[in-house]
Amino acid sequence: MVKHYRPPGKKKEGNAAKFVTRSQALKQLQISLPLFRKLCILKGVTPREPKKKFKGTHQTYYHVKDIAFLHHEPLVEIHRAIRVHERKIKKAEAKKNQERANRLREKTPKPKIDRIIRQRYPRFVDALGELDDCLTMVHLFAALPASESKKIEVERVHRCRRLAHEWQAFISRTHKLRKTFVSVKGIYYQAEFEGQTITWLTPHSLQQVVSDDVDITTMLNFLQLYEPLLGFVNFRLYHSINLKYPPILDPRLEALAADLYALSRYVSANTRSSVVNSEASQAESEQMDTKKKEVETGNEKSELRLAQLQHQLPSNEPGALMHLVEEVTGEDEEDQDTKECKKLFKNMKFFLSREVPRESLLFVIPAFGGILSWEGEGAPFGESDQSISHQIVDRESQGHRFLSREYVQPQWVYDCVNARIILPTENYLVGRIPPPHLSPFIDYDEEGAYIPDYAKTIKHLQAAARKEVLPLPGVGKDLEDPQNLLVEGIIDQAEANDAAQRKQKMMILEQQYHDDLRKELQGVTYTSAGSKETSTGEVETGESTTNVQENDDDMGKLMMSRKKRKLLEAMQISNKRKQAQTDLIKQRKKKIEEAQSQRS
Repeated sequence: MVKHYRPPGKKKEGNAAKFVTRSQALKQLQISLPLFRKLCILKGVTPREPKKKFKGTHQTYYHVKDIAFLHHEPLVEIHRAIRVHERKIKKAEAKKNQERANRLREKTPKPKIDRIIRQRYPRFVDALGELDDCLTMVHLFAALPASESKKIEVERVHRCRRLAHEWQAFISRTHKLRKTFVSVKGIYYQAEFEGQTITWLTPHSLQQVVSDDVDITTMLNFLQLYEPLLGFVNFRLYHSINLKYPPILDPRLEALAADLYALSRYVSANTRSSVVNSEASQAESEQMDTKKKEVETGNEKSELRLAQLQHQLPSNEPGALMHLVEEVTGEDEEDQDTKECKKLFKNMKFFLSREVPRESLLFVIPAFGGILSWEGEGAPFGESDQSISHQIVDRESQGHRFLSREYVQPQWVYDCVNARIILPTENYLVGRIPPPHLSPFIDYDEEGAYIPDYAKTIKHLQAAARKEVLPLPGVGKDLEDPQNLLVEGIIDQAEANDAAQRKQKMMILEQQYHDDLRKELQGVTYTSAGSKETSTGEVETGESTTNVQENDDDMGKLMMSRKKRKLLEAMQISNKRKQAQTDLIKQRKKKIEEAQSQRS
């Protein structure tokens, strides 16, 4: 059969009409590859995977509509104007006309990203849902050193640092932080706001080294989108609690690198003043209304100008009008988690030594209702304050110890936050090896999951704090099913096998007892040989029952459709994999305990 070829000039069909390769897209848009990558990052255009790759598997494919979307983007024309402007600057420098070159640099057109953010995130909830990567990237660049070769400017680092601290100050003030975990990569945080769960990673406060393997250009393109996005989000969040944005900080605290504390002070002071001054502003507005009624009506332009000036007053000023001052979120509107987090470290005073991660603890402790200070200038109170209840240290040698406070390691704060209770400090004292730092992102209640010993201890402490009574391991459970106890981690594999054998013997004896009763009713004589025969017969029947169950399972699989059977097999494989991983962890734990016992 002769293969049909489409005549030249005929319209394309199928995947060839829906998708284009990257080289074809560059020819259509008439732009360079770096600019194309930048536009795709800013507009959110991603490659596609067609069912049939008509140009080969080594090509990158894009949808035709996405390329048409980029074709009408005003940023393309702006970048072309920037390229023309750069040529003019080079020409002026070649002619040694430095004044013209400097003047052209000042007039270089700059692309605006606010319109793109409005298009990509039409609602505020959409922006909150996409904030994970944004916060991680901004916190990363806030910790990076400035470098001319990597095109990391000092102003950009300072902007990222300020945006990160503004976000942390808001989360800390509104008590929306829920989880935190210290890992090798950095410190993970999770907050909940307006029904959105936001998780981000911050690097450790160490000297960061930018490797040559990292594509800084692509990261800077992402940062160009994330910087204004986080700025808009912070603007909306600060106005939601009746605060002016950007906040005005204490220059002395900024000079001492205490930006987060300065922001926390600004937020707490202004939110309190807005509530206290609301009544005064109401009385003042009433006085202004009476004065306006008494004074003769003047020119309409002057009244309009006065109204404009009144509306320009920030909402946290004492002289602002009442209708411009919005009430701060009250306790009645807070959910149960926020109330619980707000009272965790209530009436506790912390002091941070110089070796602990200060910025992280400055963020975490106030978010859960604690008061803290640190060692250095600009601290709210000193180390000698007698009202300090806990001092966070991470070195064994202490110059002077106060008997009125407890000296604990930083891990105690993070474990208390994740457990939502005040844990005992005996295991976290200075010089001791602390308990394992458990991840709050793992669900230990999942079926077949490995439950560490310290997780069980925390569970009992939580029940004691809530005045609940937990049943003892194995009590109140279905002892007739040892598999459930094995899955829940109450018994191990050997005990489960013994329980299964005992269960089988009990079933045999019960069946034998019922048979003997039936024979007595029928008048059949009972002999020991008969009992032996029946017992052996029952063993055979016990084995046959297990075989019947296996056959029933096989028949059930045969009756299933192919899709459901594959799904069942995948579930069984997943459960076996989880069980194997749990058994491996238990074996490792057993080996470690044996090695420790031999050493002791």
